[in-house]
Formats: sequence, structure tokens, C-alpha cells
Amino acid sequence: MSGYVYILASQHKGTLYIGVTNDLARRIWEHKNDLMKGFTSKYKVHRLVWYKYYDRIEDAILHEKRIKSWQREWKIREIEEMNPLWKDLYEQLNE
Repeated sequence: MSGYVYILASQHKGTLYIGVTNDLARRIWEHKNDLMKGFTSKYKVHRLVWYKYYDRIEDAILHEKRIKSWQREWKIREIEEMNPLWKDLYEQLNE
């Protein structure tokens, strides 16, 4: 099974959330619609600003754990390499 690691933000350089899923479009839709009560709904962290695909979900889980241990500035650098304007990438998933 494949998987994705993703980063959501509340706004440009705002609160960050890092997650992993096997269905990125579905999972981000759940976050945007606050279907999962918790951190992202409480802090309005709904903007998909970064993601990475893995052929194996196990590799995605390992990368998620690594990113969660990174310093904030490293996470921001990772986001800005892919998405310098911090645009919401969710709409691109449905193209």
C-alpha cells in the first residue's frame, strides 16, 4: 500500500500539523471539514502546504516521524522548497 506524508498550516508560517495517510485527497477534505475533532479543528489548521508520495506506507510513516522531530525552521524550509508562496495545494489534488 502506498502513502503520503503531508503538512497543513493555519496560514503563512502559522501553526503546522504533520500527518500520514493512504488517501491524501480524502484526508485533507476531512481536515477542511473538521470531521476529526482535535488539533487541526481546534487551531484551524486546514491549508495543505506540502506533501510527499511514497510507494510504501511504511516509508511514509517513517518520514512522518522524522519530520515531526525536526526543528520548526527545517519544516518551513521543506515547505518553501515545494511551495514558496504557501498556497493551498488541495485544489491541485483534484485536477
